[in-house]
Amino acid sequence: MTQPTNPSFRPPNTTLASDSQLVVVLVEPRIPQNTGNIARLCQCTGSSLYLVGSMGFRLGDKYLKRAGMDYLEDIEIHHVKEFQDVLNAFSGWTPFFLSSKAKKSYTDCVYPQKSLLVFGSEDKGLPSWLVEDPTHADQVLRIPMVSDARSLNLSTSVGIVVYEALRQRQEAAYAG
Repeated sequence: MTQPTNPSFRPPNTTLASDSQLVVVLVEPRIPQNTGNIARLCQCTGSSLYLVGSMGFRLGDKYLKRAGMDYLEDIEIHHVKEFQDVLNAFSGWTPFFLSSKAKKSYTDCVYPQKSLLVFGSEDKGLPSWLVEDPTHADQVLRIPMVSDARSLNLSTSVGIVVYEALRQRQEAAYAG
């Protein structure tokens, strides 16, 4: 294969900064394998992981450890009681709430530095008091699906949105 001669060609950036300034927040996760996969994703992308409220497993769960593999040794998983604890810890950060009930696509917004990506539990999604709060109505997002689909797997959804935020940042950094 020959190298393109187009002067505007840029080789793909295949390395991420170690601190993405993204925080993934899971509200009441239920399935340890999903959380393990998400922890691994967070470690690979330089993102932080916060778990909120009651969970369907313990942090020492063997299925969480199996899905997270040895990546769990390199990421701190934070567990807090209330969503407000996350907001207090990240004052000034912009939260985005992912819900299958939202009208706006996750690609129709700009993820600033210092973004919180908030996902609900596998069985119930985000609580209505978060999704229906008018103070952040423009920050409630969905991943498009066919009309008869209920939802994507939680770890898949997190991966889609995390990499969209990182893609936007890389493009902005390259353009600037």
